[in-house]
Amino acid sequence: MNSTDAPQMIEYVTKSLNFTPHDTKWIPGSARVVCCGISPGSTGALNVYELERDGTKEIFTDLAFGSQGIKCSTFGASRLISRHLAMGDYGGSLSICDLERAIGSSRKDLSQDEMKNKKKECEIFSSKGHDGIINAIDGIGGTSYGPSEVATGGKDGCVKVWDPRVDCAVVTLCPDKSSNARDCWAVAFGNSYNNEERSILAGFDNGDIKLFDLRTNTMRWEAKCKNGVTSVQFDRPDIEMNKIVVCTLESKFRCYDMRTQHPSDGFACLSERAHRSTVWISKHLPQNRDLFMTGGGNGGFNIYKYHYPKSRVSKHRKDCMPVGVAGTVELLNSRIVSTQPIVSFDWSPDREGLCCMSSLDQTLKVFIVTRLDKH
Repeated sequence: MNSTDAPQMIEYVTKSLNFTPHDTKWIPGSARVVCCGISPGSTGALNVYELERDGTKEIFTDLAFGSQGIKCSTFGASRLISRHLAMGDYGGSLSICDLERAIGSSRKDLSQDEMKNKKKECEIFSSKGHDGIINAIDGIGGTSYGPSEVATGGKDGCVKVWDPRVDCAVVTLCPDKSSNARDCWAVAFGNSYNNEERSILAGFDNGDIKLFDLRTNTMRWEAKCKNGVTSVQFDRPDIEMNKIVVCTLESKFRCYDMRTQHPSDGFACLSERAHRSTVWISKHLPQNRDLFMTGGGNGGFNIYKYHYPKSRVSKHRKDCMPVGVAGTVELLNSRIVSTQPIVSFDWSPDREGLCCMSSLDQTLKVFIVTRLDKH
């Protein structure tokens, strides 16, 4: 690791929380961060902070925003001007709320009954989606091709795709037998480069990775990791599949080259050890798809760069068919930022290097990562 031009991780602000955070997101087109999780009373907690010159300002807080703890959230299916937040909770329900109206409903001059009525007005969509907790969520269509859709993965082993205009799931992918169902821990949309093509990637607690083609409604590819899959992400969801990062338990992550699929060997892959503990999350930099971060169970924050090989395609040594060639990853910098696991992370889509994260020590942190334009 060359430290001369290495990205520098500068801590901008740290906020203590009075609930356990599970997800943190930048509100698109703003200097605001939303943090959601579960309160001590097992209800859904949600806070909104706004960045200021001397730190952050809390502009919304509600420890009973939902009847159940909030496990995951996304703005992916929302238009930039709408700012509709989709959330999955501990009870298996999917809900979409108008966050701007929710912030407006927190005025101190309103009574409790008026605030409850305002909350109901803010809810755009709600449906019981899974039997048990919704572990993962992702959205697409807000700023890309195709309709706006939300994907959820639950404890029941099902992966479901939702259109907010319809009350029920438009696609349901379930295991053959409920007795053999494995927890779905991660979902991600990708390959949505026109109005027809779209795929969804799912990771499970037994190490399974499955890629579903939503246009043909078939499973295009599956692979097996040695440990449970904690996070999956395409480097860009709105281009033809390029590469993905898959994080697992036991301090490993994998990078797959998704451009060339061999009939038997699948996609080319490289495996890398990191953090000396579970790699909980990985996020690509929106402004440069070859840079990505990983968050570890040791509170570590790593930044990597993916290097492509000279040729991404070669001939298979047995059948001479085209087979992908994996690249390499370079660790640009690393830093321990917490004593507890980093469970959520988000890059700002508007400002390169600005990011937010939350960890299980009940803190929300905002960092500025510099020198990313040199890589």
